[in-house]
Amino acid sequence: MKDPALLLGRILIAAIFIMSGYSKITGYAGMSQYIASLGVPGVLLPLIILWELGGGIAILLGLFTRPVAAALAVYCVATAVLVHYHPADQMQMINFMKNLTMTGGFIYVAVFGAGGLSLDHKLKLRWA
Repeated sequence: MKDPALLLGRILIAAIFIMSGYSKITGYAGMSQYIASLGVPGVLLPLIILWELGGGIAILLGLFTRPVAAALAVYCVATAVLVHYHPADQMQMINFMKNLTMTGGFIYVAVFGAGGLSLDHKLKLRWA
């Protein structure tokens, strides 16, 4: 019962990153303008895409799960504070809280690992 639940949790928490990374690829020009408006250099967009898409896929597959989850937790906090913290804008504050919620989920994943239904377990990686 535990391993299927951990897999479902990984699927659900990875989905937003996979979809977000993919949407940044398909809407590259618009996203480049948007991040530039936030003061983020456009040259970082490929790294952001790689991190979101690659990190999401790693969590989904349960590969390098604990370190990737810990890094994604930090990413969620940074994005919450740098992009979404606008107390006068209710929608941005909802996104701020969403990011903090995802941070909590990633902390759980980092602590408890991917479980038995993962590449970490199959490959017998020490953090599985």
